[in-house]
Amino acid sequence: MMIAKIQSQEIEFSIRRKYCDIITVLLKEMKSDSKLICLCSSSDKLLSHMASKSIASLVYFQLKEENTFNVTWLTFCLKTLSDFPKSDQVAECLWILRAIIRDILKDKDLQKADILKKVFTPLDTAFEGFYNSILSHRLNSCQDTSCFKAENNLIGFIDFLEVLVASRIQLGSHFKCQRILFFNTSYILDLTCSSIHYFIKKKFIMLLKKSLLYKAGEDFVSGSLPTLSLQDPYLYKDMLALANIVLQAVSLGWLNQIPVSGKASYFGGNEAQPEDSIHSGPDQVILRALSLVLLKALEIKFQDSIKAAEIKADLQSFMFQLLIFLKQHLKPLLNEHCCAWLSMVFIEQDDDMLEAAKTLLTIYLKFDRLWHDAAGNLCLAKEKETWICLTHESGCNPHCIFLYFLKSIAFDFTVLLDFLISSETCFLEYFVRYLKLLKEDWHHFVSISNCFAIVSKRNVCVSFVTLSHQEKITCLTDSSLENACCDPEQHTLVSLASSQKPSIHMEKQGDDQVLKPNKSNSLICTDNTSVLDCFQSLVNYDSSEDSELESAGNECLANIKQMPLNNQGSTEIREETVRMDLDDKHHTLESKALPLKQKRSNPSSPMVCNISSNNPVLLKSMKCLEELQKAISRLQRRNLFPYNPAALLKLLSHIETISKSMNPL
Repeated sequence: MMIAKIQSQEIEFSIRRKYCDIITVLLKEMKSDSKLICLCSSSDKLLSHMASKSIASLVYFQLKEENTFNVTWLTFCLKTLSDFPKSDQVAECLWILRAIIRDILKDKDLQKADILKKVFTPLDTAFEGFYNSILSHRLNSCQDTSCFKAENNLIGFIDFLEVLVASRIQLGSHFKCQRILFFNTSYILDLTCSSIHYFIKKKFIMLLKKSLLYKAGEDFVSGSLPTLSLQDPYLYKDMLALANIVLQAVSLGWLNQIPVSGKASYFGGNEAQPEDSIHSGPDQVILRALSLVLLKALEIKFQDSIKAAEIKADLQSFMFQLLIFLKQHLKPLLNEHCCAWLSMVFIEQDDDMLEAAKTLLTIYLKFDRLWHDAAGNLCLAKEKETWICLTHESGCNPHCIFLYFLKSIAFDFTVLLDFLISSETCFLEYFVRYLKLLKEDWHHFVSISNCFAIVSKRNVCVSFVTLSHQEKITCLTDSSLENACCDPEQHTLVSLASSQKPSIHMEKQGDDQVLKPNKSNSLICTDNTSVLDCFQSLVNYDSSEDSELESAGNECLANIKQMPLNNQGSTEIREETVRMDLDDKHHTLESKALPLKQKRSNPSSPMVCNISSNNPVLLKSMKCLEELQKAISRLQRRNLFPYNPAALLKLLSHIETISKSMNPL
């Protein structure tokens, strides 16, 4: 309380000075810091917790105001870590250390790097031995009480590792205690396959996921976390070491050794009330985390790859293992096309789904660039078809993934608009990259959308391999679209390997599982008012081009700065979007009343007018992009869009031009 009074600017300086004098007396004459440390091990949990909070506040205050590290606390901390497993106050020690570092990271006025240097320098030597000891300490033979304490120590240790990684990513420092997770990851992987509590295994996997995504500490660090700091020359090397350890473990069967709970995770537990009518299923939180860990590890490994054959072989091997693992726990995947896995696994977590989609797209573009560089002017149509076939088998074809994504949101442009405005996902970066690919690979997109349309029309489960060349032709009446799908030089959608015949199941729209983003950032709602109430935060990009990462060396997460929207701007967007929605509905009603010929000749419909009605998936996709383009343009004209979308609109306009030129009527 006294420390809070001292730090309050509302209290007079003289009074704050008095409080400082009182604390000085308490420390020098009464040894209050030593007494607080002793109280941390009290059997009274509330007293122990309050003592831990007090000593953490005291140490943080001394670091901030006096630029000194409390010697009493430092001595206790080093002794506790060095004496493990004999010491009894490991959990309390780690909690206090975590609280101190977290408060330093949250403070906007501190010279954080200098202060943390005082904390990490004496810890480096002791922490290395402690890291190896706590992760190699076996819990199999311990009694119930000691097991509980050991598990509590591990939970505190995981939380402490996260603040170490967060401090490294944010500040660019590279102390040994901050780096140890990256080159000693094998201990953690071994623990996830041991007999420790499922919750601890899950926390370890979530820690690996946050580390690989550069999102460690996102819950408590103010502002956005940078990605690859120029001040830390070892960060990329350490990330590569971590990725290689993960991939080596996966190649040795690590995924199959991880037990996945058969019960889904709910808020507050894993038991659903009978009246909730929630379908039971596996723990998809850990399935999503494991999927992202593997995908990000592959992306990091491929960043410096110079051989397309190496990427192709590794992608096929690791994605095959991932799909086999997922199918063991998600039985509906057995009857779906391989590329459907991403929408099914990540349906409840839109930010993770977009991270996964962006990662797979990055890998695809990397291979495609290397393949074209190696091919030169040679005609390698068969090799290209083999690669496209592999992307389907491996569940990473970018066009399939995008169409499944659109299908999961019911082709609703308002969801895309929300993703573009929100700073909570990487959708802008993913979307710009994908549109650039779509611009160059239009025929491939048309071919795949045609297969979606055929399967949907028959309402049966049909494998891509059964969609013969002539079946695709007869499904299309538009001659140019027919040529786009059937030209042997341009036709890239090929059958899957005969040994693997995954199938794609397209149900009726009413039965589709639809992605519904979190209420805080969702625009997909049942009424216009609730739709517009979802605008909460915006992205501070100077231009949508800022999200593009052209070179292989810069294929990392963009540094996104969140800019809160003021009340006036939020109200204007709400009013404008309501008008847009009402105008669109009125236009739709008018267009439905027009004769078919008049509708086709209507020049006011920029994208959809020239799309064949025999390919409803393509028509819905282009209609969705058309409506998104109109919404962005209208908001931009009224200065309501949070960043300059000129590059994005240019890409959407280019897609419109291609769709019209390739499908003339």
